[in-house]
Amino acid sequence: MPRPGVLLTSMRFDSSLSTNFKLYNMKIKVKNMTSNAGNDVPNQFVITTPDGRYFQSYRSIIAFKPYHGKTQLDEDTWDYSNTTSKYRRSFLNGEGIDETRAKIESGEYKLTNLN
Repeated sequence: MPRPGVLLTSMRFDSSLSTNFKLYNMKIKVKNMTSNAGNDVPNQFVITTPDGRYFQSYRSIIAFKPYHGKTQLDEDTWDYSNTTSKYRRSFLNGEGIDETRAKIESGEYKLTNLN
C-alpha cells in the first residue's frame, strides 16, 4: 500500500470527479468543504482515505490528518493565502494560526512535502 501523501501527490482532485471511487483497491472519498451557510465551497476539498484525511485547496494538498500519528502540514502551502487559512482552520477543528504555529514548533505537527 502506498505511504500517506505519496498516492495523492501525483493526482489532483476536482469537483468533476466522482466522489466515491476505487484506486489501488483503496476506497477514497472526495467531498467539497461547506460554507457557514451549508453550501459546497468550490476548490476546497476533504479527501478521506483508509489512512486518514487530507485537506486540498485548489490543486495543493495542505494538510494530512492520519488516523494514527502526527498531523502533517505541507511546508510550502500550509499558510498560503487567506482562503487556504480559513479552510485549514476549519479542517483543524477551528484552530487559529497561533495555535497551529505553536504545534509546529512543539513538534506536535510535522512540516513536510505533501505535494
